[in-house]
Amino acid sequence: MIEPEGALCKRSNLLEAAMLQVNSAAELLKLDPGIKKILMEPKRVLTVSIPIRMDDGTVEVFKGFRVQHNLTRGPAKGGIRYHPEVDMEEVTALAMLMTWKCAVVNIPYGGAKGGVICNPKLLSMGELERLTRRFTTEISIIIGPGKDIPAPDVYTNPQVMAWIMDTFSMEHGFSVPAVVTGKPIEIGGSQGRNEATGMGVVFATEEAASRLGMHLTGSRVAVQGYGNVGAVAADGLKNLGCIIVAVSDSRGGIYSAPGLDLGAVSRFKESTGSVMGFPGAKPITNEELITLDCDILVPAALGSVITMENAGQVRARLVSEGANGPTSFEADEILYKRGITVIPDILANAGGVVVSYFEWVQGLQNFYWTRDEVISQLRRRISDSFQDVFVLKEEYGVSMRTAAYLLALSRVAKAMSLRGLYP
Repeated sequence: MIEPEGALCKRSNLLEAAMLQVNSAAELLKLDPGIKKILMEPKRVLTVSIPIRMDDGTVEVFKGFRVQHNLTRGPAKGGIRYHPEVDMEEVTALAMLMTWKCAVVNIPYGGAKGGVICNPKLLSMGELERLTRRFTTEISIIIGPGKDIPAPDVYTNPQVMAWIMDTFSMEHGFSVPAVVTGKPIEIGGSQGRNEATGMGVVFATEEAASRLGMHLTGSRVAVQGYGNVGAVAADGLKNLGCIIVAVSDSRGGIYSAPGLDLGAVSRFKESTGSVMGFPGAKPITNEELITLDCDILVPAALGSVITMENAGQVRARLVSEGANGPTSFEADEILYKRGITVIPDILANAGGVVVSYFEWVQGLQNFYWTRDEVISQLRRRISDSFQDVFVLKEEYGVSMRTAAYLLALSRVAKAMSLRGLYP
């Protein structure tokens, strides 16, 4: 299973940080109190039981969730994660973040998220398929191309999306490719989807470096999380002239001052399951990677890794958040006061949802784009969104994160005001 949006965030910290950011931005915007009340709560929460027959003939019952935070600007959009520790609080927080992420990059979606409490590593392919199909049936009352479009997330992948699409399609009597994104290309997936989040990080970093007067050629980069997002981001930044001095995964990291051979690192990880032990590199911990002497830090795996305790030790000039919620609210303030620029997650890692939007559009039209067209449109969308956030940053004299929330809340609030309160 792949982890396209990074590993699990610390749930209470993530929800608390999301609420604090909303409050802060709402105060600066002088947001209508009624609109703020609505935005602080999810629109719809669905909890389902998922009974399936295991390979040994026994029956197990799993629990699943689908949360829709806001639908004002369009159908809900957000991934589905399979993990033993996923819970309603985490899913609710991530659904809220998806609302802001979609608004920041100005795509016509609201935010949603889903999860199933399970350990997919302990399930056979048959059990995983039966779990997915039954979960799809249970949440089919609220998903659909014009209602809510799931996507891959932690420990789900294109195959899981294919099962969701097929189950939904069988129940409707015809193929419905636009019900999910992140599907295999052979059944309506989009070129460029797998690398979209990582490439979005690269484009956002490129924009930030330009405005900060940083020369990417020769810049030293540390990437926490050498997975689907981190590896693509590392490779993209290296192609721009950066020197990748450190990478890590869940077991730990490696450091080399002259720079790592990413091709060799990828082959080593594929054969051993980890970057740890890579010949010629110094072993480091994930905690040490955060405070390495580097120019650009890309936290692309874990949530809540930059905290009050270590924010004062971060030595990077630029932090580009490939993961969801890697920086606490308090740590973000510390970094801002220290003059360290942070490209927030709702902008830096929005490439995945942007290309998911492209895939949805292609599915609705049955007209498919080339990879070059997808990546070109992704670059334009990230570049334009960065510019919009940067303008607000300068206007209000705030951090990039606060500016991103100002942009997101203003767009959602404006749409809510125009539509009015029903009935």
